[in-house]
Amino acid sequence: MSDLEKDPAEVVSTGDGEGPVVELLEGREVVLGRSTKVRRLLPNKNRRMVGAWCFVDHYGPDDITTRRVDSYGVPGERGMLVPPHPHTSLQTVSWLFEGEIEHRDSVGSHAYVRPGELNIMTAGNGIAHSEVSTPTAPPTLHGAQLWVALPDSVRSTTPAAFNAYADLPELELDGARVTVMVGTVAGVTSPAPAYTPLVGADVTVEPGRTLTLPLTPSNEYAVLIVDGSLTVGDLTPGFGEMVYVGAGRESVDVVASDNGVRFLLLGGEPFEEQLVMWWNFIGRSHEEIVAARDAWQAAIGAGGNDRFPMVPGYDGDPLPAPALPAIALKPRPRAR
Repeated sequence: MSDLEKDPAEVVSTGDGEGPVVELLEGREVVLGRSTKVRRLLPNKNRRMVGAWCFVDHYGPDDITTRRVDSYGVPGERGMLVPPHPHTSLQTVSWLFEGEIEHRDSVGSHAYVRPGELNIMTAGNGIAHSEVSTPTAPPTLHGAQLWVALPDSVRSTTPAAFNAYADLPELELDGARVTVMVGTVAGVTSPAPAYTPLVGADVTVEPGRTLTLPLTPSNEYAVLIVDGSLTVGDLTPGFGEMVYVGAGRESVDVVASDNGVRFLLLGGEPFEEQLVMWWNFIGRSHEEIVAARDAWQAAIGAGGNDRFPMVPGYDGDPLPAPALPAIALKPRPRAR
């Protein structure tokens, strides 16, 4: 998924970890094109990363059976329409609760993202991809799009094909059902690749039950509520809200509401490398971001280039990059 903001803010992490906390991370609404509204939880005004997770968009559930009408009265597209756009130095992680999305990328992958299947694309030095709702997609679209920052040792590798993991491990735990997307939960490990210690899980807790969720003390964690609500510490986050619970815990207790709760558990060791995030690029300096933007703009004009080939099979124009800010992109702390 692309960051389609016309004036994207620079986001840089310096990687300082924290101990146990309970902190609400308020999302903000971002419009992707004319068709999809998302709640952006990371980067957040107070915290820019959780482990190597550096970008979290939660969208839906949306009825995509009719075309949206924007604030100008212009009909938009049916469902999601994100034209080809670039990425560098990250992995995209796609997870659907309902619906279907068609994916195409510049290394030739053509796949469908479906509920319960983890889909990972590794950008390396540079990749472009598109995401659209097909005419035959189910009527409801609900999911999360996440980015994982790649460490310096692998961030400039050749981009990897889009990989789907349909047979993910599951476990039952204190009245909860857990699907382990990435990393390890309660000794159960996902086959999906990770380049830093990372955890991602889809957790459903029965109504009124208390789940003692086992954690790794060296990791920091957050929970994103995607259905229902829960209580953790003194907070009762509901749909579309995220709570950061920090590091240094062996476990954390979460209490499901009377209607139950479903949430994503995201975590990992605090990412210690300094990052510069701007638009769809991750780098380590202002100069890297400028070079990536210039390469993408050149690719659009030339119909592709060595760093950013065009996306085969996509019928439409790619997204141009927004203008860079007038000042150099500078580091900022990981958390304010």
